[in-house]
Amino acid sequence: MICLMPNCAYLSETSRMLAIWKALEARGARTLIATHGGTYERLIREAGAPYVIVGPRMDDERCRRFVASGPGLGSPDQSIYSDEELRTYARAEAEMFRHEGVTAVVTGFTLTPLLSTRLAGIPLFAEHGGSFVPPVVERNIPPAMARPPVAIFRFMPRGLARLMQNHRVLDTDLYTSGFNRIAAELGVEPVPSLMAIMTGDITLVTEAPEVLGISREEMEAWTPKRPKALRGHPRMRYVGPIFAELDLPVPERVERFLGGAGPLVFAALTSTEEGLVREVVRQVARSGARVLVAGTVHALADLESDRVMVEGVLPSHLIMPRVDLAVIAGGQGSVQCALASGAPIISLPIQPEQELNAHLASERGAAIVIPPHRVGGNRVHRAVRRMLRDGRYRKAAQAIQLIYATQDGPGRAAEVILEELART
Repeated sequence: MICLMPNCAYLSETSRMLAIWKALEARGARTLIATHGGTYERLIREAGAPYVIVGPRMDDERCRRFVASGPGLGSPDQSIYSDEELRTYARAEAEMFRHEGVTAVVTGFTLTPLLSTRLAGIPLFAEHGGSFVPPVVERNIPPAMARPPVAIFRFMPRGLARLMQNHRVLDTDLYTSGFNRIAAELGVEPVPSLMAIMTGDITLVTEAPEVLGISREEMEAWTPKRPKALRGHPRMRYVGPIFAELDLPVPERVERFLGGAGPLVFAALTSTEEGLVREVVRQVARSGARVLVAGTVHALADLESDRVMVEGVLPSHLIMPRVDLAVIAGGQGSVQCALASGAPIISLPIQPEQELNAHLASERGAAIVIPPHRVGGNRVHRAVRRMLRDGRYRKAAQAIQLIYATQDGPGRAAEVILEELART
């Protein structure tokens, strides 16, 4: 039995776990979806997937605080969960794994399995790191953080800051304190570093080698330069892009809006502050483009006009191919969905993993990156006008689209999981 554990505080992680679940089901695997519940739990129900709630159910407010506490957003001296949550979830999950006969867990940023799989003595597969994994950091691929938590980096030349940040992140213990207190209580292996939080026993690298810049052979033969910063003997397996393909219709009024005249921008900033979304929409609308807004958790209906439409959760894979430009935070799923549709990107990344995704797209000419704290001064407005006028951005996105068209990320993820389990 393979247990998939989406973090339903995130649209992206819920949808990615559903994609892998469908691929495993199609291959005849025995599966179980378990979650702590949350904002996007309804997507699991709507997909018709059977699931269980394990431990205390998270409500929308707890999900909001969880997102705000994550790496790059929350204070680095905490572990996103309270000690009581870590203790309760780890024990409840381990008991559920034993009761259900679970032989492996696949996590989508539900982090308590770092402890519960050790209690149960079963392997952990992780996909939530995306491309932000140790081999990428070792090769100095991530850009310098726009707002680093250590003040000295803000005053360095960006090249030096990038090198030093990537060197430091390989063994930094930020965000690990709570995990290690509860690991000691439970008598299981500690979580020695931030990179250990981002990886599993097997880490599914959800990107194409051609985009990431590390060959399949190099990635899958990788051994850590700092093994003490990681747990056990972690391995990397490429699986390719995985992004949301929600089984939702395009609402009739959105269909009419998509068919209107003039350039169209899709603004999907689902995990950012409402004030930032409002400012972005204002600047995009000033450019003369029409704006379709994925409102999701934000109350933005008052922004509607003849040129702005606000909806809730939308099937992005059906929307992106019909827009001229996407404005997104930079989560890997959103970036990949846009590029798989040939749509260029303006990214406003809010944490290091998003900065990496945006950087990769920008390096290939398919994106402009604007740190959220620099949105003022009409930077988004100017970027929209530039990208709508310059066809090179769309051509660069279409080049990545051709790469992604050859890859089945969810299918390959399912195959890798089954291959690895067959070895044990």
